[in-house]
Amino acid sequence: MDWKHPVARITETEYRSRLDRLRERMDHAGINGVLLGSTESLRYFTGLVWHQSERLLGALVTGDAITYVVPGFERSRVETLPHIAGEIAVWQEEESAAGLVARLIGADGKLALDDALPLFVYHALTREFDAERLMDGGPLIGGLRVRKSPAEIALIQHAMDITMDIHRKVFSMLAPGVAASEVVKFIDQQHRLAGADDGSTFAIVSFGTATSLPHGADGDQILAAGQVVLVDTGCRLDGYHSDITRTYMLDEGDKAFAEGWAIERAAQQAVFDAAALGAPCEDLDRAARDVLSRHGLGPDYRLPGLPHRAGHGLGLEIHEAPYIVRGNTMSLEAGMCFSNEPMLVFPGDFGIRLEDHIYMTDDGPRWFTTPAKSPTEIN
Repeated sequence: MDWKHPVARITETEYRSRLDRLRERMDHAGINGVLLGSTESLRYFTGLVWHQSERLLGALVTGDAITYVVPGFERSRVETLPHIAGEIAVWQEEESAAGLVARLIGADGKLALDDALPLFVYHALTREFDAERLMDGGPLIGGLRVRKSPAEIALIQHAMDITMDIHRKVFSMLAPGVAASEVVKFIDQQHRLAGADDGSTFAIVSFGTATSLPHGADGDQILAAGQVVLVDTGCRLDGYHSDITRTYMLDEGDKAFAEGWAIERAAQQAVFDAAALGAPCEDLDRAARDVLSRHGLGPDYRLPGLPHRAGHGLGLEIHEAPYIVRGNTMSLEAGMCFSNEPMLVFPGDFGIRLEDHIYMTDDGPRWFTTPAKSPTEIN
């Protein structure tokens, strides 16, 4: 696909830098290899995109090499796909992929596993490796992926800009009588026209009481006059996600909604204000709940109130570390990106989710998109 965006894709130089940093961590931990599965981490380190199946296809990263572990009949396909150069080791249908990995790592090598590998791969590896030679590679991998580079942030920013522009178009086309399914189709078409990877990755369009369901209702809906509208959508750009939600009404005059919207916006701002470098993630969740408590909402996850965490990390996965949730003591660092969406739910009536994302800089938090201004505007 032709690249027609004002930001660059991830370069081979960056992929190699990621591998170098992974190897530094491996050396420090005394690990001989890291096995990546058909996961977003495979894409992160090598550029190879492959969807998980019942066959192991991945890459073994060692101190001086990268070896792709590939079913024999898929080799020609892998060779045509973008990826960092490396050896390709194949296994045939009657052979054990885990046994191939064991031979590649050597008799005494310690192997760290991609934490998104499926369980069937782990069980196969336990038949080839003693327990003390298999390790959790999640901390090695996650510690790198959680801090985004300037190139990653630029891709996320452009994806957010695309989606925010589409929110504006949706706001302009809405009118009583429109079906939610029409809006979903429009959102996908507009993302495709803007050059997003495969259109919109998702679109939740809810009207009226359906807005009180965080992930929407089954079936189609028709917008009626005076109903609350919630639109949550996003796309991918070179694999990196956008994810923005707006909740509004087309006309002014609903006092209960306006009051709830103002509380939601205050809670969202409280999360941003708490996002200081070094602050534990749980402090941001607490800041949102404190705002709601002052208005007699909640506490905790009780409704009316906030039924879930206040945010999630975002990058190659739409939900990844750092999670903005009670109990998460991870400290915020420059390069971390996460959503700010302390949804306010009034069961059986309406819900309000204002979702924008934050990225941490050396000077503190920055918005990817400008928060909404009022109950009848989107930004």
